[in-house]
Amino acid sequence: MNAAQRVFVNSTNWIVELGRSFIFFLRILKCLPGLALKPRLVVEQIYSVGVLSLVIVVVAGLFVGMVLALSGYRLLVGFGAEEALGTSVALVVVRELGPVVTGLLFAGRAGSALAAEIGLMKATDQLSGMEMMAVDPVKRIVAPRFLAGVIALPLLTSIFCVMAIGAGGGYFVGVDMLGVDAGSYWSGIQANVDFGQDIINIFLKSGVFGAIITWVAVYQGYHAPPTSEGVSRATTNTVVIASLAILGANLMLTAVLFSGG
Repeated sequence: MNAAQRVFVNSTNWIVELGRSFIFFLRILKCLPGLALKPRLVVEQIYSVGVLSLVIVVVAGLFVGMVLALSGYRLLVGFGAEEALGTSVALVVVRELGPVVTGLLFAGRAGSALAAEIGLMKATDQLSGMEMMAVDPVKRIVAPRFLAGVIALPLLTSIFCVMAIGAGGGYFVGVDMLGVDAGSYWSGIQANVDFGQDIINIFLKSGVFGAIITWVAVYQGYHAPPTSEGVSRATTNTVVIASLAILGANLMLTAVLFSGG
């Protein structure tokens, strides 16, 4: 009975927490239209979560592109199809690795920072002070950070894909090191990467991932216990929950977006 009770209590708490997070998400959406009158708040947060994450995204894109080119060349050369290296690298990066890897990096860097920042604001009574001055913390603090994440992640994903496929990543290893013809590398990409199915879906996937990551981050930070232990737990929960949510959402989005092809 004790084990059964624990399972029941944990399941109930999980459902309650999910419901609270969804209500919090609706509060954020309600505040988004008002940000049109305060674009500076959003721009500042785009710099914080986007520009400051640029270095890790660029470096990761370079190494991912190099690894894909090396492993793809070894596989394709056995079939005499090394000229298709550009196609294989581009499709893997554009359809899967680009949005997913960038999302995981974004969750580790920007998501944890958002949760810690808002959690510390709560621990130091800054959020309570705003409420006493009739300022809604969700509208002033949470909503700009949420919108910035939704905007920044698609841009970071596009940069990741360019670095992985372009001169610094896959192209450098495939063409400059392994001797694949440069014309074949680029022509294969142009012929097989479809704008409507692949490029547009990059922004759809990464936009959803950005919403998930920032939603989890701001919720964990806003509802963290006002202690150092509570803030650290909220930061850890943000990275873990957001990473798992990205992988699950990627499966569902891939099944929907690429079901026809």
